[in-house]
Amino acid sequence: MIDLGTLVTPLLHRFDTETAHELAIHSLALGLGGQAPKDVPALSTRTLGLRFPNPIGLAAGFDKDARAIRPLAKLGFGHIEAGTVTPRPQPGNPGPRLFRLVEDGAIINRMGFNGCGVDRFCRRLARLHRPMPNGRMRGPTVPLGVNIGINKTGSDPLRDYPDLVARVRPYADYITMNLSSPNTPGLRDLQSATMLKELLDAINTRNPERPPLLVKLAPDLDDSSYEPILEAAIEGGAQGLILTNTTIARPATLRDPAARESGGLSGRPLAPRSRDVLRIVSGLNKGRLALISCGGIETGEDILARIRMGADMVQIYSSFVLQGPGILARMKTELLDAMRRDGFETIADAHGIDRPN
Repeated sequence: MIDLGTLVTPLLHRFDTETAHELAIHSLALGLGGQAPKDVPALSTRTLGLRFPNPIGLAAGFDKDARAIRPLAKLGFGHIEAGTVTPRPQPGNPGPRLFRLVEDGAIINRMGFNGCGVDRFCRRLARLHRPMPNGRMRGPTVPLGVNIGINKTGSDPLRDYPDLVARVRPYADYITMNLSSPNTPGLRDLQSATMLKELLDAINTRNPERPPLLVKLAPDLDDSSYEPILEAAIEGGAQGLILTNTTIARPATLRDPAARESGGLSGRPLAPRSRDVLRIVSGLNKGRLALISCGGIETGEDILARIRMGADMVQIYSSFVLQGPGILARMKTELLDAMRRDGFETIADAHGIDRPN
């Protein structure tokens, strides 16, 4: 496969961040992304009752409107998470609202769940799944997650989340409740154990049959908050957690002038807190829920470290945006090298080795 990261990413970085993102989505939708080689069996992993060809997923936020699912899958991701999708279309926050912090290996966004709304989103997913002339189903080539959230105005979480699950469940291999974006007022309040249990009960009542349900949490909670949230998720029938969303914190090490911008910070500066939250939750979880680690993952060594700590898989966003699609092949090579060095034949052999007791 042509290394699009080397050829295209520097060109895209000549544009402002949101324009570059739109150009990338358009290019992928036109079929200009290429095809990655098939993954080796050693990278395959099973969780959530699904098989994933490798443990590297694309986090929600890149393909908000499900416009390039299959081309993204062909780049070599092990799964794609589309969204966040809301009940109604909304423009999001005023621009500029997306910023590269290249020196810091980071991105700040205050997009505000801009998107086409669930009706158009599901029409796209329905086309993705329509039969081919030979009678076989098309579908994405890797498991597809759908990330759901609420509108900025006129929302009713106890109505909207169950309705969204009902709408997307025919097309999703798993569904993620986004309760942790810092860019929708009041959203993070829904992460409390009490509110989370109410939301899960409402979802289960409306959707007795559904795909696995995950909850995406913020990194900015007090350490003591994660245990009651974890127990509420388990009691409410969730199948997994994504750790973590973006942070409103601004580490003192940031150098780029854009660090002053408001919004959620992702990428390299988030890595220490993302690892800390994974360590805390993994020790409490003890294998009861699937855990997906997200935040500051840039190398195969990073991936193996998170899996050893108890993550079943990882997701990337900022490193993919900043470095381009070529990062996937590099990460997989580094991951396999690290596995061989540490004596692991498969990803499963490494899972939870360093989980806190």
